[in-house]
Amino acid sequence: MNLTQRKAFFARLAELNPAPRTELEYQTPFELLIAVMLSAQATDVSVNKATRRLYPVANTAQAILALGEDGLKPHIAHIGLFNSKARHVIAACRMLIDHHDGEVPRKREALEALPGVGRKTANVVLNTAFGEATIAVDTHIFRVANRTGLAPGKTVRAVEDALLKRVPAEYRHDAHHWLILHGRYTCVARKPRCEQCVVRDLCQFPNKPTATG
Repeated sequence: MNLTQRKAFFARLAELNPAPRTELEYQTPFELLIAVMLSAQATDVSVNKATRRLYPVANTAQAILALGEDGLKPHIAHIGLFNSKARHVIAACRMLIDHHDGEVPRKREALEALPGVGRKTANVVLNTAFGEATIAVDTHIFRVANRTGLAPGKTVRAVEDALLKRVPAEYRHDAHHWLILHGRYTCVARKPRCEQCVVRDLCQFPNKPTATG
């Protein structure tokens, strides 16, 4: 896609959803951090179900650390990999208390130093909690970027770097959410819903179904 096409691509997504946001439920940067940590290989629906029970009981690093792993697990037991996630969450809470006064740091290096927090999670927190123009490439964004020709890349990091270069500056902050939602509901993995896609004519996917489906 050339620059004109990329601007049209995001202009249409913006018109469809002018104020996109994560589907994870949170009120504070800490709640967002924990929700994103729990969301690895899990749906936002399942994470929200867990945090609706957890956060009224414990929604700070101090409170979750006080629960301990055994106290945390019942709240997240229906989420995949809950044992390792509980271990990481407790360890991250301990580090937040020991090194950041219980607050979520605003620096990438400090975020990625937390147990269970990788580049993708850090990007989500930096973007959604702190307003930075980062792009967290998950499976949906990786698929959309490659399938449409927006920012092809063989690895997650290659796609992230390509998107940061190719997404027009005025759309960069919200690109993360638009692309995730587009991949989740329209440009789905097995049978993309091209007939209802607002960027169909800009997309370079060679196997788009016909207009009649």
